[in-house]
Amino acid sequence: MLVSLAAALVAALCYGLAAVMQAIAVRASSRRLVPGGLDGSGGVDPGLVIRMLRQWLFAASLAIDLFGFVCQLIALRRLPLFEVQVIIAANLAVTAVFASWLMHTVLTAREWLAVTAVVVGVGLLGSSSGSEGAAPVGADFHLALIAALAAIALAGVAAARLPGGARTPALGALAGLGYGTVAVCARILPGFTPHELVRSPAAYTLVAAGVISFMLYAAALDSGSVTVATASVILVETIPPAIVGVLLLGDTTRPGMAGLAAAGFVLALVSAIALARFGEAGGGHGGGHGGGRGGADSAGAAARAEHRVARAVGRPDELGHDWQPGAQRG
Repeated sequence: MLVSLAAALVAALCYGLAAVMQAIAVRASSRRLVPGGLDGSGGVDPGLVIRMLRQWLFAASLAIDLFGFVCQLIALRRLPLFEVQVIIAANLAVTAVFASWLMHTVLTAREWLAVTAVVVGVGLLGSSSGSEGAAPVGADFHLALIAALAAIALAGVAAARLPGGARTPALGALAGLGYGTVAVCARILPGFTPHELVRSPAAYTLVAAGVISFMLYAAALDSGSVTVATASVILVETIPPAIVGVLLLGDTTRPGMAGLAAAGFVLALVSAIALARFGEAGGGHGGGHGGGRGGADSAGAAARAEHRVARAVGRPDELGHDWQPGAQRG
């Protein structure tokens, strides 16, 4: 069980690091960026991923993501869905700490508090959840997963045509549902040998769900705020799989520790979502939507962080300005 818990933590670390790298790659590859920001056009852009694949930063992030996914599969073999998914949600805290360390962004006291709360929540879950194994399910369950994935894909096409303000959270939520489907499929896999995978419908559904979710998440990042998209993904990829695991797959806690596990789950999830909101509140262009405080500072901070990385990897920033040695910091 300790190996599985360590694997889940490594998966969160990998996903958090890869998220930063992929966000930079999306901004560099998008054709929707204009001097004032995004042009607001809708639709899922399949060519976006192809353009991103030409960047070494994105290719490296895929390798990190793949390693993280393998660790997640290992964790799901022995840990309940609700524990693994919340630990994976902690990747947002990893992203915040990584950005603070590598890109020299400044986290507020509330953001550090949210990071700490995520760690505490994960610790509570780790100390209270029971160990599980692969859950046997019938053909009806497999068919329900396939039908759910088809509905997610169709809804994604429709969500891509929504107005700008609703498009990003809708695409992010649908991507989260897809990633939740991936987790459920991984939970019911009979094993990892080629013979077992070829014979399992869940293996094929898992692959399809991964591709669809990735496309939806890339479209969400391309259409608006990184933190709004990520917060939507975290919320929806965590709660529905946890419910499925408890109600249908036999996920349990240690005897007498259900309350502690519930507290850890809520604390970690709410803190991860709050961390996404705090990150968004720090930036944005002047005159942003809503009356939230500090809206103008947050986008500027995010832009400065991206400019630092752009200079580090030697690419022009999103407005087409080349970074020169000794250029003034944003």
